[in-house]
Amino acid sequence: MRSQDVEVLREVRRQMLREAHEEMRRQEVRGQMRREVRSQVRSEMRSQMRGQVRAKELSAVRAGPRIRRSASVDGVGARLLEAYAALAERGEHLFAGLLGGATPKQWAHYPEDDAIDASRGYQWFYHSHSPEDRPGSSEHGHIHLFARRPLWGRRLRSKSERAFAGLCGDPVSDAHTRHLLAIGFDAKGLPVSLFTVNSWVTGDLMLGADLTMELLESMELDTGHPEVDAVVEATIRMCLAELSELMAARDKSLAAHVGPDKLGDSSLELLSEIAVDLDAKLAIQGD
Repeated sequence: MRSQDVEVLREVRRQMLREAHEEMRRQEVRGQMRREVRSQVRSEMRSQMRGQVRAKELSAVRAGPRIRRSASVDGVGARLLEAYAALAERGEHLFAGLLGGATPKQWAHYPEDDAIDASRGYQWFYHSHSPEDRPGSSEHGHIHLFARRPLWGRRLRSKSERAFAGLCGDPVSDAHTRHLLAIGFDAKGLPVSLFTVNSWVTGDLMLGADLTMELLESMELDTGHPEVDAVVEATIRMCLAELSELMAARDKSLAAHVGPDKLGDSSLELLSEIAVDLDAKLAIQGD
């Protein structure tokens, strides 16, 4: 091989090496940019979440996976803030664990077989409807909360429950649950409403207002979803006055509806609804 040809080959190799090194540097730069973007996104998510749960309150709340229980009103507010603080530290949405990072499918149950606290007798699931189903609503989805048979099975013959059954047309059902309440959430995972629905929606029955309120007031949850359990509990404890009004409005809707099968009438779906502002309640507690 001529010396000129050898030199050409050497130059080609040198050029290939230079290009390979340049490509490696470009990949390192792109990787660094991706890492910086991910870091910035996580930082913004944490900052946004902290703002949503009132940053000045978070300074007094210990973030972490364990959620404290407290019967006091102040303790309930602190527990609510602690739940969102734990999520903010991890950069997670309230329902991230339920959805597994996927976009929720309309009407699907999360978790699929419900979140069940068998020892205490409660269960819930999260799902969403199409926007057309609830026009004008700002909710992202909602939680349906139920009481299991051990909590109410022996109470159905009480005077108040017999009266409520009469109001509903003395329905018969072998369902093992009774629907207590639904809690609407916005896209940020914050509670925005409380509402009740007719029994055909949930496939079981309801309980009288007195027993429903008793079960809600005494409710403690341990379904294996600690932040969701904490938010559901705290929302209910902070909104007992609104819940009493909600149940009264529910019974008023049932009483006003005429027909032989009011619980199965698909034209009667939403029985009562009240908007909630937990920020305002936290502000009152902080005064």
